[in-house]
Amino acid sequence: MKIGYRTPRGKLAIIESKTIVLLLGLPNMGDLNKAFMGVEESIPFKLLLSHDPSHWDDQVVKSFKNIDLTLSGHTHGFQFGIEIPGWIKWSPIKYAYKQWAGLYQEANQYLYVNRGFGFLGYPGRVGILPEITEITLTRDAA
Repeated sequence: MKIGYRTPRGKLAIIESKTIVLLLGLPNMGDLNKAFMGVEESIPFKLLLSHDPSHWDDQVVKSFKNIDLTLSGHTHGFQFGIEIPGWIKWSPIKYAYKQWAGLYQEANQYLYVNRGFGFLGYPGRVGILPEITEITLTRDAA
């Protein structure tokens, strides 16, 4: 089924609206060195779409300090767990993925892992609700 949307897949898109945002999309564990060829350092905000959140620890935080925000998915929250907002968030997927759901920070870099609403294998979820996230980017007051 076509929905009229194409993923960047290793290409970059520059979004301009009073400031400049670099949107870079990679397939699972894509080559950031190749994708960043020709990227100007002067672009103030860099957003990476990377399917697997472990890419953030493996490459982004170690070698690409200029990526401000990484958006990932992949884990589905294991489709099983216990979540009571503000109290507990646990899933056995945490033993396979250090960052498996929600917002994470390392210095000035952020990773948001969305659990999505799809599934792998079992067509359902137990204790882990599906998720759609809306993120609003705002300009720094400075």
